[in-house]
Amino acid sequence: MNKQYYTYIKLLVLGVLVSSCVSNKKMLYFQDVEGVENPTVLANYEPKIQPGDLLNINVAAAEAEAALPFNIYETPVVGTYTSSLKPLSYLVNTDGEINFPVLGTLKVAGFTSKEVTKSLNEQLASYIAKPIVNIRLTNFKITVLGEVKTPGTYPVPNERISIIEAIGMAGDLTIQGKRTTVMLVREVQGERKFVSIDLTNKQLFNSPYYYLAQNDVIYVEPNKTKVNSSAVGSNAGIILSSISTLISLIAILTR
Repeated sequence: MNKQYYTYIKLLVLGVLVSSCVSNKKMLYFQDVEGVENPTVLANYEPKIQPGDLLNINVAAAEAEAALPFNIYETPVVGTYTSSLKPLSYLVNTDGEINFPVLGTLKVAGFTSKEVTKSLNEQLASYIAKPIVNIRLTNFKITVLGEVKTPGTYPVPNERISIIEAIGMAGDLTIQGKRTTVMLVREVQGERKFVSIDLTNKQLFNSPYYYLAQNDVIYVEPNKTKVNSSAVGSNAGIILSSISTLISLIAILTR
C-alpha cells in the first residue's frame, strides 16, 4: 500500500510540473522573422490629426514682424514684449477644425502635420514672403494596461511610436501576460475599434497597427495561470491546509 501511495504522490507532482510548463511558442516574440519586408506605407507612417488634439503652430518669416499676426500668445501684460510671451496651442474641435488668425476656420482633422504644414505655407504665401510653418502635436500619448511591469499613460514627444516601443516603455510583458491576444483600442472618427494583435507572429511588422496613433490603449490580458490563481484568491491558504491534512490522513491510514 505504501508503494502505491508514493506512486500516486509522484504522479501528482509530475502532473503539477507538466501543467505549469509554458510552451516556447506562447512566450517568444516575432517567431520566424526571416523574409519579413518593411512596407513603404509603414516606413512613411505619420499619425493623422484628430478632434481633441492640441496643435502648436508657429509661423516665422525673414521679417519677424510680418509673421506676428499669424501666431497666438497668452494675453499680454502691459509692457511685456511679444517674444517673451508663451505661445498657445490650437484645440481641434469636434468638427475637426481650428480657428487660425487671419485665415479663419481651417479643416485639419484627417490630415497629417506635414499635409497641414504644406497647406498653410501655400495660404500664407499671399501674406508673407517665404513663410516657415512648424506644427507639433503636443498631446500625443498612449496608454498601456494589464500584464506589464509598469502600466500607465506615456507621452510621445516625436509623434511616432510602434507597439513594440510602447510595450518596452511599460517594462515589457510579465510572465503572466498573453502574447498572442494583445488588445489595441483605437478611436477613429468617433468610433472605437478593437484589434487583437499577436506578438508572436512575424506578420506584426506588416500590420497597419504596428505604429500607434495618439490616445491608443494597449491591454495585455492575463494568461490562464494568472486567472486561475486570482480565482483561488483568499481561499488559497484554506485549500493548501486541507490538502496537507488529507495527505497526512492518507499517510496514517496506509501505514
